[in-house]
Amino acid sequence: MKLNFSFVADYLPKFISGLKLTIVLSVWAVIGATLIGILVYWMRTSRFSILKVRPLWVVSTIFIEVMRGTPVLLQILIAFSGFKMMFGWDLSAANAVVLAITLNSSVYVSEIIRAGIQAVDPGQEEAARCLGMTRMQSMRLVIMPQAIKNILPALGNEFVSIIKGSSMAYVLGVGELTYSAKVVQGATYLSLEPLMVSALFYLVLTFTLGRMVSFAERRMKTCD
Repeated sequence: MKLNFSFVADYLPKFISGLKLTIVLSVWAVIGATLIGILVYWMRTSRFSILKVRPLWVVSTIFIEVMRGTPVLLQILIAFSGFKMMFGWDLSAANAVVLAITLNSSVYVSEIIRAGIQAVDPGQEEAARCLGMTRMQSMRLVIMPQAIKNILPALGNEFVSIIKGSSMAYVLGVGELTYSAKVVQGATYLSLEPLMVSALFYLVLTFTLGRMVSFAERRMKTCD
């Protein structure tokens, strides 16, 4: 089989445009997933209760089970068409993709945060409380600086998953990398080569992010 990549020069701007949109979608999803993940973690660990029932824990647990138990692609389709019917939110295709990936990824981010914090010796918090720190102060000054070292590798992997998951946006016609490859397929009548070019761009993105996370890990270790 002979591969033909002569189209790359002519359609490179199309791939670059798709790359830019993939980065934008991924960055917004990463920011949203991190913020909502922190909120979900707080709700899961909240001690607030009404009549011995912890409503925040119940809500966050239901949210986690729904997000983990349903396909991301289905969540994207529901966000695009279902939210308008249920809440009157007329989301664009790109916004629907970001929202769905954000909500889905936030569940895993919250679990990563929880596992990272639980990995810290419980005696650390007890010692901080004995020194007169509040729970919030002990979390901010003692627990989190240590937990971040546990969280960072898994968090980096989750962000890589977000980049790869953004490829599902093509089902709604969002012009990211995978959609760009499909457009080039239709224009050149080549089935494999445009997908290989798109895959190369994804590989560059995920490899770069992985190197950045590894660099941050090494810097944190040298600061110990």
